[in-house]
Amino acid sequence: MQDIRVVALDLDGTVFDDAKTISPRNAAAINAALQKGVLVLPATGRPAAGVPQQFLDWPGVDYAITSNGATVTELATGKKLVEQPFDPALALRLYDLLQPFGGLISVFVDGQSYSQTGNVDACNAFLPPNLRAYFHTTRGEAADLRQFMRDHAQEIEKFSIIYPDDAARDAAWQAVLAAGPTEITTSLDSNLEINAPGVTKGSALLALAKHLGLARSQLMAMGDSGNDLAMLQAAGLGVAMGNATEEVKAAADAVSADNNHDGVAVAIEKYVL
Repeated sequence: MQDIRVVALDLDGTVFDDAKTISPRNAAAINAALQKGVLVLPATGRPAAGVPQQFLDWPGVDYAITSNGATVTELATGKKLVEQPFDPALALRLYDLLQPFGGLISVFVDGQSYSQTGNVDACNAFLPPNLRAYFHTTRGEAADLRQFMRDHAQEIEKFSIIYPDDAARDAAWQAVLAAGPTEITTSLDSNLEINAPGVTKGSALLALAKHLGLARSQLMAMGDSGNDLAMLQAAGLGVAMGNATEEVKAAADAVSADNNHDGVAVAIEKYVL
């Protein structure tokens, strides 16, 4: 058995079931790993402000990877151990490029998520039903989002855009690809997520491991979507959920049960406990 000292867990589609709850078995396995001295942390595309209260209040959960790796935060203090923001000029160019494709554009700035005033309501019809409450409660509003970005130019972490269909998403994706190096991925249907070049959950996990003095072989990561791929490849043990995309499963070292059948617990029990 590997000497696993860190378990990085994606949230949506991994720790959370489709009803956005953590099963008793998953919670028990996470607690058992923490009691063994293993660091368990959320590794999410959400901004720091979107880390669920359950994790903020969970004794022993000390860190969080957020905004697809743009930051690693020490939860007790709010201190950023890793910061990987956009170059300001690149972020503004991307915003201008994305505008014509429509959709719900969110910009993650200093641990918060912001959209143009009224945009969340206008796009409510194509938001995933199980995420509507999350979007409405976590998106700040800016009357002029581009100017807001200019005012916070050094703190732009990520773009997240939801489109009405895959065709609109794919057209925007190709335009961003043609514009130059960035990290482009997805975590939901008709969703596009963009980080600065080289910034992924994987780069953040390796940076945290270096900070902690741990080897890659001591890292385990679990996820289901494209934005988890780099993290599973970076970890010494990458575990795909049973509900993961075929691309993620192919890149993983192992495949667990799905998120509605305690997949996190199955893997922690097997590889950590």
